[in-house]
Amino acid sequence: MHDSLAYKILKEHLVEGSLRKGAEVGLRIDQTLTQDATGTMAYLQLEALGINRVQTELSVSYVDHNTLQGGFENADDHRYLQTAAARFGIWFSRPGNGICHQVHLERFGIPGKTLLGSDSHTPTAGGLGMIGIGAGGLDVAVAMAGGPFYLVVPEVLKVNLVGQLRPWVGAKDIILELLRRLSVKGGVGKIIEYSGPGLEGLTVPERATITNMGAELGATSSLFPSDTVTRLFLEEQGRGNDWRPLEADPGAVYDGEITIDLARLEPLTAEPHSPDAVRPIHEIEPVKVDQVAVGSCTNGSYHDLRLVAAVLKGHVVHPGVSLVVSPGSRQVFMTLTGEGVIEELIRSGARILESACGPCIGMGQAPPSGSVSVRTFNRNFPGRSGTPDAGVYLTGPAAAAAAALRGELTDPRDLGDYPALPEARPPVVDDRMIIPPAENGRDIKILRGPNIRPVPLNEPLPEKTAVRVLLVAGDNITTDHIVPGGARVLPLRSNIEALSEYVFAPLDPGFPARARQYGRGLIVAGENYGQGSSREHAALAPMALGVKVVLAKSFARIHHANLVNFGIIPLVFCNPVDYENLSVGDELLLDKIYKQLESGRISIERAGKSGFIEAEHGLSSRQLKIIKAGGLLNYTRSKSGKNNQAK
Repeated sequence: MHDSLAYKILKEHLVEGSLRKGAEVGLRIDQTLTQDATGTMAYLQLEALGINRVQTELSVSYVDHNTLQGGFENADDHRYLQTAAARFGIWFSRPGNGICHQVHLERFGIPGKTLLGSDSHTPTAGGLGMIGIGAGGLDVAVAMAGGPFYLVVPEVLKVNLVGQLRPWVGAKDIILELLRRLSVKGGVGKIIEYSGPGLEGLTVPERATITNMGAELGATSSLFPSDTVTRLFLEEQGRGNDWRPLEADPGAVYDGEITIDLARLEPLTAEPHSPDAVRPIHEIEPVKVDQVAVGSCTNGSYHDLRLVAAVLKGHVVHPGVSLVVSPGSRQVFMTLTGEGVIEELIRSGARILESACGPCIGMGQAPPSGSVSVRTFNRNFPGRSGTPDAGVYLTGPAAAAAAALRGELTDPRDLGDYPALPEARPPVVDDRMIIPPAENGRDIKILRGPNIRPVPLNEPLPEKTAVRVLLVAGDNITTDHIVPGGARVLPLRSNIEALSEYVFAPLDPGFPARARQYGRGLIVAGENYGQGSSREHAALAPMALGVKVVLAKSFARIHHANLVNFGIIPLVFCNPVDYENLSVGDELLLDKIYKQLESGRISIERAGKSGFIEAEHGLSSRQLKIIKAGGLLNYTRSKSGKNNQAK
């Protein structure tokens, strides 16, 4: 058998099913990670499962999202997370220690392992040769409790990298080129596996930039081999014993192949408002820039920030530009400080932010109204920056530095010779901001503030019911559209009742009131519904408002799973024309729903109108049981109860 690297790792972790494309399998999860915007709910769900200690090899709770403490809510969440971590045997990365993906790459990631994270950019770990998968918090809680993670066996797309990058062209341009070719839907149902002679010139952080933005392709995961470059990275981290060589078999079979000649790439940017709206920078008319933001889990590495500092050295940023820089981790921050890079950035006029997600999730540093912000981040969805009418361009650090200097989006090659960077220093390894799990947490009291509320539970649909159309949405609706981020809304992630007031706020502020008025509801949507982050709140909050069904042309993977996890039935139009004939307020009748679900196809009657809407679901037998139970939490608890009775 000639296996891809992805299939090798999947085979090592297979606990249920067979690796047959399109089939559902259960995987053993070695490691999990959570972050504070999703972690509080994940640990509330872990509590509801009734376990005493996590069953994974390693689980880490990171605080990196909600670090802007404008009220008590975020601080209370952090205290809850720290005490819950101690109680259940979880490592705790304190606020200020860095962004989860960067820190995990540095301190915990191991080639050949599986990592499940309650953040869509968990595939960042693929830069180390891990299979990292983003999922909803409930899936992560079940994995921490020792349960398998279920997914449909993906296809594996080989991306063959040849040649070498030219000066001023970086890893960000590689993934932007792939987004240009494939679109934000091009990776759905796939693992992207990188290979070829071009790998040798890419460091682990550069590889991680590429795997990080595989999430923007919709990919299940992205993966690099574990080679000499990987070994050197782990040795620098003092973790050489964690390395093992991993690569695909010679002659491995793939479901598709793309070749990218690195020598032919040029500086690229994703224009507003999608990561796949990619064009070469030199083809774009001069665009005045008001803000430049460098950092995030995509481009907050030591090399990225050294490059920005080298470009800016001896200069001050353009008077019309606000430049902010956020190192990806405390390790990066301390290493750069030790060699004077942070001082150089400050001299240039940069404002240094803490090592956290910050502007990437709209948590501070919102740009001016009607402005342009150039960011080294991974997403530029409308309003994600915190300013609804701002235009966000995604670039690599070289182009971001050029924009900061020139005051307009410009090809960094126009700056002249590529700067000569001094020899890299070894990283400053200091884990004192990571608290190891207590040996025995049974007696530890979990502390929770008034904003931390119990997890709401769903009730399964009766066999016959009527639902009303609450919203008709278009293509590529993101989880930011469904439950927005930002400093006002993110602190409510542990209080679903309060959070539900913001459901679909960017599209239709009247949605919550209408949902309560109508009772049981249905959402109609176009292609790729639910793309973007892993936030299960985009299913949980609508569920709390009575949403029972989502009828769409297609779904993004993580959101589809989250809908099932909370007992919302995801249906796909058999005839996309039916999408055009539905309006807000239409009443739809569901009869013999569970019998129809078993058949795989559902006929939906339109009250007062002739004809039926035909839909299908593609759910597995396990997922059908979850829907019938009213959600994964109900289903898992009922199974645990039966198992306990059997004992």
